[in-house]
Amino acid sequence: MKISTKGRYGLTVMIELAKRYCDKPISLKSIANAQNLSEHYLEQIISLLRNAGLVKSIRGAYGGYILTKEPNEISAGEVISALEGSLSPIENIEDENPAQRELWTRVQKAINDVLDHTTLEDLAKLESDDLNGYMFYI
Repeated sequence: MKISTKGRYGLTVMIELAKRYCDKPISLKSIANAQNLSEHYLEQIISLLRNAGLVKSIRGAYGGYILTKEPNEISAGEVISALEGSLSPIENIEDENPAQRELWTRVQKAINDVLDHTTLEDLAKLESDDLNGYMFYI
């Protein structure tokens, strides 16, 4: 199991939106420029996030994207799930012998627990406090 660039960049977009949650809508171009990412690729990703109900677009001269909920109400798990689907460590877990199936089930649960209990607010805070020695413990 690997998180693709789609998942990583999507999380980057969502963290940027979370950091500026109370501000005006943010254009993908400004996020792409700030993060040195392809705006075209971000357009594909934001479409998936919009379809999942995590962001909405605001049209017009001062338009852009905003979160549909507060940053503390959106988990990293929701974002990754919308972009990557299931995060099973292996395919066809039911075909494994009982001991290995138990192991892979526990690994999947641990990953999901971390992602589901880490909010965009947590991640935005981590980025803003990164230079101040803030440590994030799970």
